[in-house]
Amino acid sequence: MTEDDIFRTTTQYRLWSYTQETLVALRISTNARAAVLVRDALRRIRSLENKGSTVPVSQVDCLTVEEEQKLVGFYCVKAMEFADFCEFPTNVKATAVQYLKRFYLSNSPMTYHPKQMMPSALFLSTKTENHYISLKNFVAKLPKTTAEDVVAPEFLLTQALRFTFDVRHPQRGLEGGFMELLAISTDTYHPPSCPQASLKSWHQEMLQLASSEKAKPNGKSSTDLKTRIQIAHGKAKDTLKTSALLTDAYFIYTPSQIWLSAFMKADEPLANFYLETKFSGSDGVPSRLLSTLQGCIALLAQSPSVKRGEVEIKELTRIDKKLYKCRNPEKMDLVGINKAQKRDGEAKEAAVLDENAHKKRKLGHAPQDSDDMFGPTISN
Repeated sequence: MTEDDIFRTTTQYRLWSYTQETLVALRISTNARAAVLVRDALRRIRSLENKGSTVPVSQVDCLTVEEEQKLVGFYCVKAMEFADFCEFPTNVKATAVQYLKRFYLSNSPMTYHPKQMMPSALFLSTKTENHYISLKNFVAKLPKTTAEDVVAPEFLLTQALRFTFDVRHPQRGLEGGFMELLAISTDTYHPPSCPQASLKSWHQEMLQLASSEKAKPNGKSSTDLKTRIQIAHGKAKDTLKTSALLTDAYFIYTPSQIWLSAFMKADEPLANFYLETKFSGSDGVPSRLLSTLQGCIALLAQSPSVKRGEVEIKELTRIDKKLYKCRNPEKMDLVGINKAQKRDGEAKEAAVLDENAHKKRKLGHAPQDSDDMFGPTISN
């Protein structure tokens, strides 16, 4: 069974894999539904408060899909920065970003502001990735944030995630490929069911590889090869920690395809050599696979920069001001909503218990001492 076969059994593949076309259609649908809900909520609020407005509800300027994506992307970067500040491992940071991106496939920033959801997504990822930090210590690192602010959106987040918390990352595959290439470069690679002659030829072929402008040096010794592999590995690792997280790569490609694309982006001759070792004895690397990897490389190249320029900051400020006027007023106070839901749940539970007690009394089954599981009271 290959790594891709295993991946196809996961919830990430079954529930969170899309084509570019279906992603676009889903986001358009989510945006349109949120705009309708915003206008309906504004209409209800205005009628209750008996307040008019110079702007009719039907003409409220809602966010576009592109503006929503820019805003969500900005808070994904903020989640990455905060994770680095807290010194969380890469898997916690990457999982938190994917939780945010998954949440906003079915929800709009007009309904739930990313600033409210980001801390909750990051705290949830510390739990699902088994990196313990207490809520008290987590909140202490966030300015002007209470424990309730972090916990209140958690059920909304888990609902949108469909209660599937597993995220498969490409970093593990990259580390495996890195170790294999290092072993081939030192002629110590001994995989099962591979002729010794092939291993010797791979080592010689690697020594003769063409140079790459992105990964030098191109020497003829094992030491030079090791340096080249390490440089390519470092560049690919940086790509996986930034571009892969900020684009739709996780939704469209498998983890294996993502890390191979990142490695090919760093050093194409070395990546092609690695692929050829996996398809030795066949007709070569399938053209369909190479085409897929090139598509992923093109997507990774479109990633927004982690460091925002002045123009981008101005654009994000404009979007945030626009969002202030088109947020759903009924969904702003997530802490209040969470408390109200808890009160309603407790009231319903109490009502059910009262109803059961009333039925017992009506049927003549009022509680007696003999009904106690430990028997009647012992008298002296």
